[in-house]
Amino acid sequence: MLLIADIGGYTDYMSSHRMSLAHAEVNTARMLDKMIDAAPGFDLIEIEGDAAFLSRQAQSREPDVCGTDARDPDPTVTEILQVAVAMHRAFHLERQNVATNLCPCAGCKEAGNLKLKFVAHVGDVATQTIRQRHKLVGIDVILVHRLLKNPVTIPEYVLLSEELYLTDSSLLPGAVHEIAPELEGIGTVRAYFVDVGDLDGTLPPLPAPSWRGRLGRTFAAAGLGMPYMLGLRRPRNAVSPR
Repeated sequence: MLLIADIGGYTDYMSSHRMSLAHAEVNTARMLDKMIDAAPGFDLIEIEGDAAFLSRQAQSREPDVCGTDARDPDPTVTEILQVAVAMHRAFHLERQNVATNLCPCAGCKEAGNLKLKFVAHVGDVATQTIRQRHKLVGIDVILVHRLLKNPVTIPEYVLLSEELYLTDSSLLPGAVHEIAPELEGIGTVRAYFVDVGDLDGTLPPLPAPSWRGRLGRTFAAAGLGMPYMLGLRRPRNAVSPR
């Protein structure tokens, strides 16, 4: 299972707040961190600027009664939808925390404009180690990244490749929409998307932030942003497979 959680509006958000870049960087890092925590069954492969690239693969278990190796079940549509809802809620809770702190800078106040979308695929990958960094490679890794550029017009969605969708399409709630984007170097593929709002519509509203919490997060943003303001740390750069 390959999953990319991509923060929409990140480029405009970062480029339009150069005077408050330190807080903008800290805020997006905190959102990414909370999102990753909300997907405990997945391994973080890489932070790609505004996106988290995660995966989950079947793990060997005890041999079955016939003496052959047993493996965890293949990833399913249900699993990816559950993870997407959990990550989406974690993102929005942290986005609310950022946008309601007491810092007046644009990097904090305009964080509420950020959105979150997901692209998921299931396929085969190989591992590659370069300077002690482990990466996933293969055509399926390229495909899931290429799917980020698609004609979907709603801001927050879960987009499933056809391979993943066909594992059990009946599990998708609400309206399901089909697209057929032309992917560079791959050709025309089919994919299916749903609005994230249709997945978590039964969840209670986000809790209102307390004054104590707002004050604490204000000081946290100021402290964490200081290394960037002093030039001791540099912002992340977005890197995507080509």
